[in-house]
Amino acid sequence: MSETQQPIPPVCSIPRRLVISPTLGGTPVTPQLTESFRRILFGGTFHVFNYEWRKSVFQFRQLNSELSFALEMDTGGAQAVQMVIQARVIKHLLFSRQSSSDGRTLTSLITGQRDQERALAAALSESLWLAGQEVSTTVTLVTEDYCITPHLDYKLDNFTERLQLFTFKEKEDVSKFILEHIQSFTEERSHGVILFLYSLICSRTVDRLQEDLNSTTSHLLHLRLGDFVCRQALLNLLVTGRASPHVFNGTLYIGEDGLPLDRPLQGVLTRSDVGYLHWSREQMERGRLPQVGSMLKTPRFPVWLCSVDNSLSVMFSLNLSLVSDWRTERRFHLFLCSGMSAQQTAARLTVDTHSHHWEASEAYRDSEKTFPSLDMTIRTKWDGAAVIWND
Repeated sequence: MSETQQPIPPVCSIPRRLVISPTLGGTPVTPQLTESFRRILFGGTFHVFNYEWRKSVFQFRQLNSELSFALEMDTGGAQAVQMVIQARVIKHLLFSRQSSSDGRTLTSLITGQRDQERALAAALSESLWLAGQEVSTTVTLVTEDYCITPHLDYKLDNFTERLQLFTFKEKEDVSKFILEHIQSFTEERSHGVILFLYSLICSRTVDRLQEDLNSTTSHLLHLRLGDFVCRQALLNLLVTGRASPHVFNGTLYIGEDGLPLDRPLQGVLTRSDVGYLHWSREQMERGRLPQVGSMLKTPRFPVWLCSVDNSLSVMFSLNLSLVSDWRTERRFHLFLCSGMSAQQTAARLTVDTHSHHWEASEAYRDSEKTFPSLDMTIRTKWDGAAVIWND
């Protein structure tokens, strides 16, 4: 054995039933790609995913419950990935399975196991297809044998080195393939969230990711309180298919001082199928609250990933017209899926954009300190709206 090589551990941590046969085809991962994964995710080749990430999968709640459409959420950094997929699962169940809004209710979301699997496969494949610019996408699975011989400056995780890559040119083929191997993303010890992240990077390609990041940041995860959490660029990659580091519309050429920037800042260029809203009390008090652009605030479907005081949730409407007809925005209902294990049913909110009773109150002068953070998040999209929490 060369002095620059590590001994290869004999056992893979993935259960054998989740390991694919080499006869399935595909392309083995290369040493260059495994190093690129580490650099684009962590900024260096010696970092590996911690236990919280490795145990994270896409697993639904109990069948036939009111939240059978909801994914079980982890508490670590992987939750952000799970939440974006949750948004697309809801979008699929509400608007892809059912073309007409007639009779669309929360019961439209109550599903059996096969419906859950189809919705998850659709959500994962749509995210990958967007990242691949709707031309080509790649799915990574784990095979039996090591595909590479790692070197001393690369820390083994006994998982990434076994990847097999499958590339597709048709969206339907991606969804079908993922559905056939859905257990690789859902079962315990499958490393399902990490597998999806690797697929996302391969679909976008490392070169395009580096172009997206535009030297604003070099990697997609950052260390916070001992855990790797998603940067805004990774959230944008998941939501829009492009890892832009900022949430404003378009490209910014002029800085706050009115002078041309040395390097333009990349924002969001197109509307996506699901949206994104953001509000933070701490950022607001420090005058550093980012202004989310209309590309993210007005998606093609009324489903939003919400970042509220650094906590993520999914908010949605049953009415597709909410994002296309301003007349429906006078008074409407929103539903909230918080991801908390204690939640037994989707919370129902009534939003009234014409009452303005909150402005007339004495609290108007200090509204940000008076109203719940979720209410303030909703008002970043519907300015001045009254938000009524229904039992």
